[in-house]
Amino acid sequence: MNRIEQLYQNYAHEWPQKMEQLPISGSNRRYYRVFGANSTCIAVEGTCVAENKAFIYLAQQFSRQGLPVPQVYNHTDDYSCYLQEDLGNQSLFDVVSKDVQSDEANALLHATMRLLPDIQYFVAENLDFSMCHPQPEFDHRMVMFDLNYFKYCFLKATGLEFDEIRLETDFSTMSDMLMLQMSDTFLYRDFQARNVMVKDKQPYLIDFQGGRKGPIYYDVASFLWQAKANYSPVLRQELLDSYLTSLQKYQSISKEVFLSNLRHFVLFRTLQVLGAYGFRGYFEKKQHFLQSVPFAIANLRELLQEPFAEYPYLMQVLLELTALPKFQPTKPQNTERLLIHIFSFSYKNGIPDDESGNGGGYVFDCRSTHNPGRYESYKQLTGLDEPVIQFLEKDGEILPFLEQVYALADIHVTRYLERGFTNLMFSFGCTGGQHRSVYSAEHLAAHLSEKFDIDIIVEHREQGIRKEKLK
Repeated sequence: MNRIEQLYQNYAHEWPQKMEQLPISGSNRRYYRVFGANSTCIAVEGTCVAENKAFIYLAQQFSRQGLPVPQVYNHTDDYSCYLQEDLGNQSLFDVVSKDVQSDEANALLHATMRLLPDIQYFVAENLDFSMCHPQPEFDHRMVMFDLNYFKYCFLKATGLEFDEIRLETDFSTMSDMLMLQMSDTFLYRDFQARNVMVKDKQPYLIDFQGGRKGPIYYDVASFLWQAKANYSPVLRQELLDSYLTSLQKYQSISKEVFLSNLRHFVLFRTLQVLGAYGFRGYFEKKQHFLQSVPFAIANLRELLQEPFAEYPYLMQVLLELTALPKFQPTKPQNTERLLIHIFSFSYKNGIPDDESGNGGGYVFDCRSTHNPGRYESYKQLTGLDEPVIQFLEKDGEILPFLEQVYALADIHVTRYLERGFTNLMFSFGCTGGQHRSVYSAEHLAAHLSEKFDIDIIVEHREQGIRKEKLK
């Protein structure tokens, strides 16, 4: 601690008031939050001097190019310890884990993907790659190291039998395929939501000390297929589109060609992370790494739906791996389904509150249609009663209105199911919340229930009626 205290005193011209160690991650580095009289910073102790030098150099280069990274304030003469800007405690992964559906998560994810081409191309223009650690560029050795990492630290640990010679042949083919995409760009190496901090609602990059020259596809695969982030296919495509739009500043490439190249890197990165999880979990006995294995296996299972003809034996092994009983997907008893909450209400009493806390959904105004409540014979009835139903349907105005609602609702429910969302709200309002709104709420519920495997709650607020249609 004396070394950190002295380093802080040299920087801030005061002794720290207190220090607290931050949680340890997967590396051997130690992080401390150092508190001064009016500010804080982060002290980093790393046992690998070359890695520390690489981080400091890269941070300085990123900063000069105006990219959002923590500033490095100073370091010890031997580079074993340095001080950097305190970006707070919230990572992008924290935001995504809390609610991937939120506007905040969506904005930050897209901002991060739009930033990636600047990291890959803009920074690389004036970068001395000889300063990178542990090597200046992505090469065959790195590919084979990571693939064998998967083989020895994960595949063998599962007990699955395989022919190492045939597997090595396909590993060599994969290495050749990946090296075809080598370019003079910066490869972040561990570009994922855990390594993006959120400060002032903006993404900041950390943990890029393993960066080097390499192909652009690697980081896209790392981010979008981060195992535990568990992004839906639809969200991945949306984020990929943001990346490709930003990429056009530096390189013109069709989406079809990009995806064709990308899938090889997704497979490679998935195998690499499984190797890391195996080493940290099976050998170092860090159980929290094993918790990410099912997510990586799910990514692998999804990838294998479109065979890789280039690696026939590897495909055979991976299919057997994903079929092992221990890796079969199980549906938790408390798995959340999409719940649709449909209200009828009177505008006189205000729009219904959203119980899910998401701020509300669609609100449809039924007051443009013919109102049965204007006639004495219907005043004591509701949209649940047959005479009112016949009136509305015979009059005909409500039917084309609902056809438009159905079309919009179908699209929205489909998207919510694709993205794994759990709550959606529709509200129908009319003058008294008794006839037209009740009829509309009931019929939308019937329409969605027949078309989708979802749970529905219908609530006629002004009538004090609540119906649950849970499957």
